[in-house]
Amino acid sequence: MSAESTPEPGIPGDDNGTTGPDGGRGRRKPRARRRGLMIAAWTAAGVVVLGGAGLGYVYFKLNGNLKSVDIDQALGTDRPTKADNGSENVLVLGSDTRSGSNKKLGGGADDGSARSDTAMIIHVYRGHRTASVVSIPRDTLVDRPACTDPKGVTHHAAKDVMFNSAYSAGGAACAVKTVESMSGVRMDHYLEVDFAGFQKLIDQLGGVRITTTKDIDDRESHLRLKAGAHTLDGEQALGLVRTRHGVGDGSDLGRIQLQQAFVKALLDQVEHVGLLGNPKRLLDLADTATKAVTTDSDLGSVNSLMSFADGLKGIGASDMTMVTLPVRYDPADPNRVLVEQAKARLVWNALKTDTAIPKAATTGNATGEAAGVVASS
Repeated sequence: MSAESTPEPGIPGDDNGTTGPDGGRGRRKPRARRRGLMIAAWTAAGVVVLGGAGLGYVYFKLNGNLKSVDIDQALGTDRPTKADNGSENVLVLGSDTRSGSNKKLGGGADDGSARSDTAMIIHVYRGHRTASVVSIPRDTLVDRPACTDPKGVTHHAAKDVMFNSAYSAGGAACAVKTVESMSGVRMDHYLEVDFAGFQKLIDQLGGVRITTTKDIDDRESHLRLKAGAHTLDGEQALGLVRTRHGVGDGSDLGRIQLQQAFVKALLDQVEHVGLLGNPKRLLDLADTATKAVTTDSDLGSVNSLMSFADGLKGIGASDMTMVTLPVRYDPADPNRVLVEQAKARLVWNALKTDTAIPKAATTGNATGEAAGVVASS
């Protein structure tokens, strides 16, 4: 599926642009349930299949790998109200920390800082059969609320700063607080993935098959691909989701279009990997996945991740609508973007009310001009 063939905003198969009474589609043909929306699904599969006498060892091994952040404690009660319509919102971040094993992969100096290189809100509709994904450009200028970092240092509120500065200033809790402040939408969960873990997971899956319609040559991300079919290894996949130069208009918006196309290609492939017949491979994947992610405290155990992933395993690539937060280029700085507030309110209201994102919210915005460069093979 190419980026250009991504379903239009709204729940796939829904003619009137809103959810049905069960939160999903109307009548549909039966099909095999797809696994995968998130890395957590691999963790769940590994634990379930291994089972038996080794379950206790596996559980404690994987449980010990997990890192979590108590978002609720950090943010207190001054937050948007939880939705009571059966939907869930998950903030997923890819961190571009330059320390440790990520330094070589991320490039740049090891200055001890980290930024949210990728940010997506995944809205799982009532019934857990469809989802919408809203990508937030890292270069978006936002008003960041006051935050307290993990060391207890308070960072004052700031106006017109890049979105990814929230994570740099106050870590996961500040990123969540900033998203909730700009959207008015409560984040039910938080997932963060690091560079090294992402690369290793792709390698363990045997790579991801894509087709590029144009040559890609980005010295910054170290990615060089001729137009044509490719099976990307972990390093190449990481380069692809970080590529922005030499593709489209060279902006972060173009990179988001590549990321969205890659996610769909990955989801299309996961169901065909054949993990259920290979317990060792499942354990290796689960071990890598639990080391690679940081979660909110509600997902901070293998049991919680298993339960969460089980509720998502029926959502495949064709069940997801992927959009970018409506933005326009900043006239004062073409390397920054400004939120189209009226259209953004349409997006946030759709998430609050568990309804389809209106097409009017996603047309006429800055795009990055990289749609169709990457497609599933």
